[in-house]
Amino acid sequence: MQLHISPSMRSITISSSNGFIDLMKIKIAARHISYRTLFHTILILAFLLPFVFILTAVVTLEGVNKCSSIDCLGRRLGPRLLGRVDDSEQRLVRDFYKILNEVSTQEIPDGWKLPDSFSQLVSDMKDNHYDAKTFALVLRAMIEKFERDIRESKFAELMNKHFAASSIPKGIHCLSLRLTDEYSSNAHARRQLPSPEFLPVLSDNSYHHFVLSTDNILAASVVIASTVQSSSKPEKIVFHVITDKKTYAGMHSWFALNSVAPAIIEVKGVHQFDWLTRENVPVLEAVESHNEVRKYYHGNHVAGANLSETTPRTFASKLQSRSPKYISLLNHLRIYLPELFPNLEKVVFLDDDVVVQRDLSPLWDIDLNGKVNGAVETCRGEDQWVMSKRFRNYFNFSHPIVVKYLDPEECAWAYGMNIFDLRAWRKTNIRETYHSWFKENLKSGLTMWKLGTLPPALIAFRGHVHPIEPSWHMLGLGYQNKTNVEDIKKAAVIHYNGQSKPWLEIGFEHLRPFWTKYVNYSNDFVRNCHILE
Repeated sequence: MQLHISPSMRSITISSSNGFIDLMKIKIAARHISYRTLFHTILILAFLLPFVFILTAVVTLEGVNKCSSIDCLGRRLGPRLLGRVDDSEQRLVRDFYKILNEVSTQEIPDGWKLPDSFSQLVSDMKDNHYDAKTFALVLRAMIEKFERDIRESKFAELMNKHFAASSIPKGIHCLSLRLTDEYSSNAHARRQLPSPEFLPVLSDNSYHHFVLSTDNILAASVVIASTVQSSSKPEKIVFHVITDKKTYAGMHSWFALNSVAPAIIEVKGVHQFDWLTRENVPVLEAVESHNEVRKYYHGNHVAGANLSETTPRTFASKLQSRSPKYISLLNHLRIYLPELFPNLEKVVFLDDDVVVQRDLSPLWDIDLNGKVNGAVETCRGEDQWVMSKRFRNYFNFSHPIVVKYLDPEECAWAYGMNIFDLRAWRKTNIRETYHSWFKENLKSGLTMWKLGTLPPALIAFRGHVHPIEPSWHMLGLGYQNKTNVEDIKKAAVIHYNGQSKPWLEIGFEHLRPFWTKYVNYSNDFVRNCHILE
């Protein structure tokens, strides 16, 4: 680029060495020019020319050096100077959106062989020369197929988890068999529980009486060991363990061979309670003979379920509600506590999937204000799985009887650790109400509620529940992988309610140690059955 000032100082010429800018003449009027004006002109050009040079170079590098006029340069550089860019990419995106909208409603051909991966899709595009519309349709079909596969895998996972949760682990089954055999061959395993001198204590209300109903020997050992070790007065503890006929020998053997002294323990089978007859326990007859009940809990859980319209969470809830444990008499026994222990005034009922971490003797000092059931309410938290449960979470409010008698916003409470005032209970019709609603649900084809024994209990105990401090009973360790460990450490009783029991392989690894710390791994039966190895 050259700058030429005429000798007469009347014109300035700018020319380009590559011919891009042929000629630029600036004519100056024919009058006297002062040196000051000339200096200012040159100063302005000194700032202007480098800028022009840079723009020229940019345009040249972008392949527009065929322009040979200022007009062409203006057309090329004008949009850039004004902040505008080429919108060809935006047009491409808009066109692709349009194509996607078109194929979103288009039918996907039946039997269309789809690529299994992105690399195969790219290969097919090259081989078959897909146009944009075909590519979009194939992409949509692939995504929909992958979504179906993921959904089916999720339901399969839930089903497998349900079977795992309902099964008996090999080690626990081994433990029961070996202890049952020991009962038949070892007189010490058959010794009386408790010893004759302690029999009066079983009905002595100055002691703290716990009731545990279970057929899981290992779980029972953990509940009792944790309760005794956490107690400030273990010598005041009396445990009443109730089990079924098939587990009785093994359960008796365990506690006969493994003392819990200074605590006292009684082990009884349901067959040893004269009061437990079909006449007194309508639930027993219904569970054993009602065909719909057995089909509901042991039938095909997928049959009749439209998985395309069912969410995984709804399906998981359905499977949970069909756990076979809900037709076990052991799960219903708590509703008969006043009759099973006619001489006791107050008991604490514990589920077999809890661990006691703090002394529970203060529970006997809680004033229930004439109520029957001291329980933690489960409608006071934000957690949608455990601590935000109301009646609407358990009952079918599209059923006319349910909507007529129940309030969907009424607060629910938890089974698992309950303090029962049996004296107050005997003055109520709680058991009759429980039976009445249980039978009504059978008549309706099990359409009034979905979860085992708690829903009829929520109705039967209405008006008879005294809320206790939530720190007494922390729930959800069998549901939630992200349970806060620090909160667990502060709770008096932690409850592994849910499918992921700590004795199962599907139990949460970081929550299991709170339970396994009370397993006696030095015991020969536990070691030989390879429990939790």
